[in-house]
Parts: sequence; C-alpha cells; structure tokens
Amino acid sequence: MCKLHIAGVVNDSITDGPGLRFTVFTQGCPHGCEGCHNPQTHPFEGGEETTAEALCVRVAANPLLTGVTLSGGEPFCQAAALVPFARFVRERGLELAAYTGYTWEQLQRLDSDARELVSLCHVIVDGRFELARRSLSLRFRGSGNQRILDVAQSLADGAPRLMCDGRWQTCAAE
Repeated sequence: MCKLHIAGVVNDSITDGPGLRFTVFTQGCPHGCEGCHNPQTHPFEGGEETTAEALCVRVAANPLLTGVTLSGGEPFCQAAALVPFARFVRERGLELAAYTGYTWEQLQRLDSDARELVSLCHVIVDGRFELARRSLSLRFRGSGNQRILDVAQSLADGAPRLMCDGRWQTCAAE
C-alpha cells in the first residue's frame, strides 16, 4: 500500500472545477511557480501521510459529489500512490480532474504511473502558473498559459485538445 503525502483536502469544493468536488492537495512540488496560491505545498517533506484507501472512504461518504480534483503541490509526483484512488473515482462514475505544472507534452514523457494517472483523468489543467499572465477572469485556472484539456480526446488525437463542454470553459475567446 503506497503512502500519499498530502497538504490537505477540501470535502465540498466549488472552486476546483464545476459542481461539488472533493479536492486533494498533494504535498510536494518541483515547479516553485512565483505567486503560487499554495506555496505551503511546495516542500516534499511535511503535510500528512494517508492512503488511497482512506481517501476512497471519504469520497464514498459523500453522495452529493459530482467530481474529484487532484491539486497540489504536484499530483504527478505521487502518481503511483494516486492511481488506486483515481481508479476508485472512475468506478464511482465521478469526474476526475488534475491540476499540474507539467504541460501535456511533458506528462507524456513521465513514467508509466504518471501516464496511467493521466489516462484515468477526464480533465487536466496543465502548465505552470505564470504570475505575469495571471487573470482573475479565467475560469478554473490562474494564468492564461494554462490549458483545460479533454483527456480522452487528447489521447485519441495524440495531441492536446481543449475541454469545450461549457462547464469547464466555452473555448470561445476565454
């Protein structure tokens, strides 16, 4: 059983994606983006230790959830430990989203656990937060370089494709 190091969770988030979401903030991030809104998650030491099973119990206890969001820190630094949790989320029929400082292209070059975690997500918000491109008018992302990606379509096409379902973004000139 892989241990997860998390900075915390939000049981009923409405800011980490559409609908009512369970958000996991992983501990540890190699990106160190200037202006990050979660700088306390950057050190790989600290946070609390938990397991995928413990997170599954918490998700199962809330029948009102419409989705789960993996945030950070950097979730893909703990991909092996998150894969069982991601599988559970998918089996429950919940939407799975992940925020990452890696781009889609970089994610494809990571290890097999990270690629499996990618494949289990419905949505990935990719790219480092860039303070110079920060905008409060962007929906579910912090800076204009970050993309909200439709994982299934991106995998099928072999290239990043924007999520244009209206819940995440409209893909007009957002």
